[in-house]
Amino acid sequence: MAERARLDQPREVRRSFRPRRGEIDPERFGRFAESTARFLGTATFIAWMTLFVVIWIGWNMPYGPDRPRWDEYPFIFLTLILSLQASYAAPLILLAQNRQEARDRVTQEQDRGTAAQTTADMEFLAREVASLRMGIGEVATRDFIRGELRNLVQDLDERRDEADDPRDAEQG
Repeated sequence: MAERARLDQPREVRRSFRPRRGEIDPERFGRFAESTARFLGTATFIAWMTLFVVIWIGWNMPYGPDRPRWDEYPFIFLTLILSLQASYAAPLILLAQNRQEARDRVTQEQDRGTAAQTTADMEFLAREVASLRMGIGEVATRDFIRGELRNLVQDLDERRDEADDPRDAEQG
């Protein structure tokens, strides 16, 4: 008899290496946006974009040899391409900034928790140090004990001297 699924326990989740059809990883587009924004903010991107524009303008200028030109002087098509690139780049950059802001918020919350724990630990240690100082105030120090021992030795020496010399004790 086949084993039936128990209704009082959750089903096992099957994990696969490739996503199922229709499943979209919401983080994939975010990672793409961050990597694109990171690339758009580099000198490499500016250099390539500058080279592209210079070649485009150089090819489509009305001067020079006769060749097929697809975008004459006001460069309307180039303007369209650059506007399209900017219209896609701006939301990608904003998405990357939002993701970074969310990460920063989580980091700040963790830092706040760590700071609170550190403050509590420091207050505890300050109380412990204060109690140790109060306890040490009641403990006899080495100098105090030496002084008391000197006084006792002097008292014993005086008593021994009095006991050794009975004449002085009778005359006095």
